[in-house]
Amino acid sequence: MTPRPAVEAAQVLVVGAGPVGLLLAGDLGQYGVNVVLADRLAEPMTESRASQLGARTMELLGQRGLVEEFTALEHEPAGHFGGLSFDARAAGSRYAGNWKVPQFRTEAVLGDRALASGADLRREHELHGLDITDDAVVAEFRTPAGPRTLRAAYLVGCDGADSSVRGLAGFELARGAAGRELLRADVAGIDVPGHRFTRFERGFAASARRADGVTRVMVHASGRLPVHRTGPPSFDEVAEAWETVTGENIADGTPLWLDAFDDAWAQATRYRRGRVLLAGDAAHVHMPIGGQALNLGLQDAANLGWKLAAQVHGWAPPALLDSYHDERHPVAGRVIDNVRAQALLQFGGAAADPVRQVLAELLDRPGPRATFAGMLSGLDVRYEVGGEGGESAAHLGTRLPDLELTADGTRTTVARLLREGRGVLLDLTGDGSRAAQLRAAADGWTGRVRVVGAHGAQAPADGAAFLLRPDGHVVWTDLAPMPLREALRRWFGEPVPLARRP
Repeated sequence: MTPRPAVEAAQVLVVGAGPVGLLLAGDLGQYGVNVVLADRLAEPMTESRASQLGARTMELLGQRGLVEEFTALEHEPAGHFGGLSFDARAAGSRYAGNWKVPQFRTEAVLGDRALASGADLRREHELHGLDITDDAVVAEFRTPAGPRTLRAAYLVGCDGADSSVRGLAGFELARGAAGRELLRADVAGIDVPGHRFTRFERGFAASARRADGVTRVMVHASGRLPVHRTGPPSFDEVAEAWETVTGENIADGTPLWLDAFDDAWAQATRYRRGRVLLAGDAAHVHMPIGGQALNLGLQDAANLGWKLAAQVHGWAPPALLDSYHDERHPVAGRVIDNVRAQALLQFGGAAADPVRQVLAELLDRPGPRATFAGMLSGLDVRYEVGGEGGESAAHLGTRLPDLELTADGTRTTVARLLREGRGVLLDLTGDGSRAAQLRAAADGWTGRVRVVGAHGAQAPADGAAFLLRPDGHVVWTDLAPMPLREALRRWFGEPVPLARRP
């Protein structure tokens, strides 16, 4: 009789060591959570894949002190909507615009942080079974050394569009069928003109040459329907489609990465089923227009990590973990809608031309340009956080911009104040007695919320004191109708009794 494998244990199991799983594992490790990160691949992937980070994602990386770790960031000030270019710097952020970096570099930076935080990375672990109970999740893996079993309090599926976690845990999907297919490749040794989402008589093409000389090409031949694939397209297929659409020959190039994708979309109807949660492409899938997929997933992880850690450590308020779905599901739904709208504009042929003309005129104006920049970057995301109403409505639920501040005589920023992973009660009143009142009100939460008195020339007009969650979103201001202690309880649990404080 073959002996049954021993059951290992962790507080959280994350399946999928792509960017989303790595960011989540790093966050959980920072909070002192025992986390195992399992991936079916033997080695990190080496392809450029999703190669664009948006402004909100860059802010979140800045809050973790990671921006400086990216040594090859290339700033791209232009954004696009359905191929219509506009100045993405219209969004209010120090990182406004887009930032080009190959995905393997993003994974390397996030992987180093995850390992440094204590995450246990298990490669060549292929998930094939789940047993979900009221108090644990038991995961079965195939590995080269034989079967492995791991028991965790919570499991997060970050394992991509074909998520095993999603399927095994029984999540339901809302979906829309594909109507067209695109091919893309990273190719060395070619010299073609730069095509920025160019519409040709026979289709669509885009190309951009990186600093290392590799050119990313993407092509859609009009009328090309999706085909069932079990792997990437051949380079001959990509080169033939490219020449059909553009008239240019790339067949002598060397392909480094090949991919095919379509315009199907899918979204899990719920992101949480008991002790199992989904993030990134496991939760939502759409055509990769404008680099939104990777950024959407990384922002999922930033929303979830601190909430799941609070749940594991036992201080989370009752609805905190469920707020992950409540907040992130509508955000992904909105992205799916804008991606579908962009596909109609980009591939809709002559019938879409009048709409393109009207939209192009709008994008030449500052107001609409800022609106689209905020939407496509995630900077305009606003959550329902309670206490809305009155004069404070402008800031509640939004992220606080990364203001330049001086605190205790030292220059700092909002992002640096958030690097500890705690909430921040930021007092910009400059009033000593008012600051003392805020500190007294926050007494009992000091392990979860840092109280900071600061001043800066950029102080917002709609309040002088702000309570920030660890992800930087404002959940209380001194103009809010909700009392501060009520907001603290809602987001940071019950205060720690004096007898139990360190």
